[in-house]
Parts: sequence; structure tokens; C-alpha cells
Amino acid sequence: MLLAVDIGNTKIKAAVFEVNALREKFIFEKNESEKKIKKIFHQYEKIEVSILSSVGEKEKEVISLLQKYTRVEVVNPTFLFPFINKYATPATLGIDRMVLAAGAVLQYPDKNRLVLDAGTCITYDFIDRNNHYLGGAIAPGLQMRYDAMHNFTAKLPLLYPEEPINYIGNSTAGSMHSGAVNGFLHEIEGFIKDYSRDYEDLTVILTGGDAEFLAKRLKNTIFANSNFLLESLNNLYIYKTNND
Repeated sequence: MLLAVDIGNTKIKAAVFEVNALREKFIFEKNESEKKIKKIFHQYEKIEVSILSSVGEKEKEVISLLQKYTRVEVVNPTFLFPFINKYATPATLGIDRMVLAAGAVLQYPDKNRLVLDAGTCITYDFIDRNNHYLGGAIAPGLQMRYDAMHNFTAKLPLLYPEEPINYIGNSTAGSMHSGAVNGFLHEIEGFIKDYSRDYEDLTVILTGGDAEFLAKRLKNTIFANSNFLLESLNNLYIYKTNND
């Protein structure tokens, strides 16, 4: 058994895998790390190895906790990845983006792939059919757009994502929902259109905390999978083990 752990900007996500089968997923706050990790290993005593990626803080603390129970693999830029990194500034490329790119290559071979990770920010990562990682885009996530409207104006309220009743907002709240949600959707569909125009046979993978909210509202054909990063960690470990 393997434990995949992703330390994000706001929360920690973890999942227990038995080969390629996801047995159980966990989401918890960073200050709950010790209690939650102890509980996972008490419940799944056959976990032999953990693989971890991190974009946030507390990485050392979580690694120390994991090492009490299992061998730990920490994904870093020197890890064995199944793609050639063509990013102009490879040292600045986030580990989470690299893991998602690896997962796209391993799960969708011989395709042009665009991975959308809709979390605190939304990231767009493109890997061509020759397994070259070319880059993508980073933009504010859905809640960040609401937060920005509230924090950088005098009177706009703090709202949370909600289905707009109409694209024409007939109130302040309605106008904010239309702007935030519809604007976000138009952005995503615009990027997909651009990539589809230049790269045929495009596979689009949508993941992240807002994946389910967005998937039912997008017109394009996509693979929506909120567990894709954790699955990618598991697949990356299997790839590394088979190619060491």
C-alpha cells in the first residue's frame, strides 16, 4: 500500500492506494496533521511507502510525522519525471504542476494534454504528444476573484461561488456572481479553444477543489477528476520504481 500526500496552499490532501486502486481519501487542515496522519496509519497498517508533494509550508513537519511510520519519497525537481521539461525557468516550476503533468503523460499517452488545476489559483499546464512540457498559465482561482472584489473595493460584499441566475446580474450580488463565475468559465473555454486550434487531438483534464463546480458548467469535453493530483503521485511513484 502507498500513501500519497499533497500539501497545498490551504489544506493537506492524502489518499491510500493499493496498486492503482484508491482505497480512501482524506482532507484536513495543516494544524491537524499529527492526529490525522496517526489515524491513517492506524487504519491502514500495510502502508509501506509515502510519496509527498508540497506547495505550502509545514513540509518538514509532515515528513517527520510520515517517517515515523513509513519510508518517504519527496517529489522535487530532480525526481524522475516522464516528460522533458521545456519551461524557460524550470527551477521556478511548481512541484504540483510537475506532478500533474506527469500524471497526464502516464494516464493519457500519445496525446496533446492540457491540465487545469482549479484551486486557490488556476493553473494551465500543457504537455504535447512528444512528452514535452511547454508551460501554460497561472491566474486567480474562483474564490480569489470574489475575495479581490471585496478586499480592493469600498463597498462590495464578500461572497462565495454560486450559480448565477442570469448572465445579466440584476443586483450587486447577482452581478458579482455573473462576473466571477461566468468570467472564469469564459477564460477556461477561451484557453481550451486556443489550445485546440493549435494542437489537434487535445485531451483536457480538470482537477482541483473547484473541478466539480466547474465541470457541469463547461461546454467543452473534459475529463473532470478532483483526485487527479493524488492519482498522479501514485502513478509517478510506480513509474519511478519501474524505471530506477
